[in-house]
Amino acid sequence: MSSSVLIRGTDAIAEAAIRAGCTHFFGYPITPQSELLEYMAANLPKSGGVFLQSEDETAAIYMVYGAAAAGARTMTASSGPGISLMAEGFSYLAAAELPCVIVDVQRGGPGLGNISPSQSDYSFVTKGAGHGDFKFIVLAPSSVQEASELTMKAFEIADKYRNPVLILTDGVLGEMMEKVCFNVPETKDMPRKEWATTGAKGRRRNHIYSWYGNPEDLETHNLKIKQKYDEFSQHAPKCELYNVADADCLIISFGICGRICRKVVTMAREKGMKVGLIRPVTLCPFPSSIIYDYAKKARSILVVEMNFGQMLDDVNLAIRGSIPVHFYGRSGGIVPTPSEIFKKVEEIQSMVDHN
Repeated sequence: MSSSVLIRGTDAIAEAAIRAGCTHFFGYPITPQSELLEYMAANLPKSGGVFLQSEDETAAIYMVYGAAAAGARTMTASSGPGISLMAEGFSYLAAAELPCVIVDVQRGGPGLGNISPSQSDYSFVTKGAGHGDFKFIVLAPSSVQEASELTMKAFEIADKYRNPVLILTDGVLGEMMEKVCFNVPETKDMPRKEWATTGAKGRRRNHIYSWYGNPEDLETHNLKIKQKYDEFSQHAPKCELYNVADADCLIISFGICGRICRKVVTMAREKGMKVGLIRPVTLCPFPSSIIYDYAKKARSILVVEMNFGQMLDDVNLAIRGSIPVHFYGRSGGIVPTPSEIFKKVEEIQSMVDHN
């Protein structure tokens, strides 16, 4: 492990990607993601990699497609409207089973919105992010250190399952500066990619495509994609658990909101309230079984998000109506404070005690 450095969130993600063996980055500037692109422009060529600012986000995602098809470790990054423009390409990448990493530094929306932090892309990236039967693998950090670690892990996951992996972060974590130790990736050597289009001298040609004219053939292919996702789902969903063992009230929140809610749990515990936190790190596949197991021991749940209730749907499905679920959310780029969330916890606790 190297010594710690003080670094901005977007820069830490970019540096982690370079250390993980990313050789090709394609992207287009959009706030609050632009600093990641700038870091890649300055540093990726120093390690022998290729940086290219594309003419727009649509071009960027198809450049990622080409590099991934040739076996390179490749990535792109964007925010809000740019992520929307990439949606068709996401579907093509998944259909062609091409590993890559995408970073979404969320901003306020819908539409052009604003450049303030948000979590309003949750439903978009976890429910397909494009047409057809496929899903991203989605990871959500809550600190700059975790963002760097998950970025390195994302490349390993993408290569193992031949599936796009998306890092879902936001403007707070993107601009925040913290100390980071850049861990050595678990896999130093790049995996062999016998399927890649690297030239066919001495072997059969490789074909990478997503067109299946026969419905039965397409269903077989879609089942193959689903089986890989199901395999990942069986052992990979991850959560941070904080004071959950005896919790009467569980707060469930992800990303920067989950980090804020750690403070809320501390405030509640200081007042003798049995409150705990579950912070999903893997958003897709969603850690439903973990949440259900702890929900059986609690009396109420509070979901906190920087949107109007997108992860809330997944929590309700996970707990199967076992206990009441409450919600607190802010939108438009407003970051909730620990005090206002704690006030909501007090209201819930009062209702539970009264009943």
